[in-house]
Amino acid sequence: MEKLYDVFIAFAKACLPLAGAFNKKLKLGAQGRERTWDILDQKVKSSMPKIWVHAASLGEFEQVVPVLEKINRDEYQVVLTFFSPSGYENKKNTPLADVVCYLPIDAVSNVNKFIATVEPSLAIMVKYEFWPNYLNALKEIDCKTILVSGVFRDKMSFNKWYGKWMVQALESFDHFFLQNESSLTNLKKLGFTNASVSGDTRFDRASQLIERDNSVSLLDEFVNEKKCLVIGSSWAEDISIMKNWLKENDKTNKYKVIIAPHEVHDQAIESLSKSLQYEMVKWSDLKENTSTAFTKKSTLVIDTIGLLTKAYSYADFAYVGGAMGTKGLHNILEAATYGVPVIIGKNYSKFPEASKLEDLGGLFSVKNPAEFESITNKLFEDDHFRDKTGMICGHWINSNTGATREIVTYLKSINEELILD
Repeated sequence: MEKLYDVFIAFAKACLPLAGAFNKKLKLGAQGRERTWDILDQKVKSSMPKIWVHAASLGEFEQVVPVLEKINRDEYQVVLTFFSPSGYENKKNTPLADVVCYLPIDAVSNVNKFIATVEPSLAIMVKYEFWPNYLNALKEIDCKTILVSGVFRDKMSFNKWYGKWMVQALESFDHFFLQNESSLTNLKKLGFTNASVSGDTRFDRASQLIERDNSVSLLDEFVNEKKCLVIGSSWAEDISIMKNWLKENDKTNKYKVIIAPHEVHDQAIESLSKSLQYEMVKWSDLKENTSTAFTKKSTLVIDTIGLLTKAYSYADFAYVGGAMGTKGLHNILEAATYGVPVIIGKNYSKFPEASKLEDLGGLFSVKNPAEFESITNKLFEDDHFRDKTGMICGHWINSNTGATREIVTYLKSINEELILD
């Protein structure tokens, strides 16, 4: 199976540029990987020890941010790699790393070249990034390797007949920092005990949001002390179950609504506008027109990146998108940290944090327009109910922080110079 994997990877490497002609994200990835070697050659400093951090996409990057913030950059150079465009294109200029690039495909020739160029003294993988050739190469050079916010499910390829050969690659890890007990149990079944349940570093990341200044003058003017629903990272499937409620609310302008779509390009915003069929105000228009007329609108669309986490601070409750369709539920922690109730769609079985918060009573899953309208009206109209469920969310965030502290303590035990005091 290992040889078959190498053949498949080599085929994928050859076909990636061609596939880019039919898919925008694949095209971005192919073009980005063509620049990887130049980026590494130009920016990697041979005179400094390197820490290689790999996150698949933007969500995984957010999980490792609290750890990146603790790394001593005076003593170590951080090389950050991404697999997907959602990570690289949004964070290629992050100040938390010295070198940012796409991870070359897991072909043996790429792996050997990458490891020889970077020469990592520490490797940090995030969640479930298990590229066997890279992991085997790290083991060969005796590079300290850890997994941050790891997840192991019983249905992962390690437990299938065709993926058992990959278990050997896990021997590269010196320690697994896991999100939950079920991951620890599943990892033990694979024969590994060098692990601990530290929790999810996203809780630490989310808890930091509430400590900063989240005020935005234009949002203050728009909300104007009215009750507000923030719809974060929405897709068309999410909007489809709420558009009737949104239209009715627009007629009365009783409540304010802030929509931050997951995709903010012109075509996506135009599609959103056509779906709702009423006049909304766009954030991009506000920057050009400072008239206060926009405050009379019911709905503000944030058609830019980087404002959602601050917008959540204006919410009385939030809808977090992705789970109504098949895109995958987006980050509910960013909303919950502000102590507001959370509504999501129906497809969230792969997101244990959502199930946990639902069990606690701070999150509500809806399947159709009727369910959305019912819980939305209740949350707006019943102040006691809204406050009680919001408190559950805030307490849940606070009680699950601390994963970063455990990881940092471990890294300090490896080398005191790794970590800032």
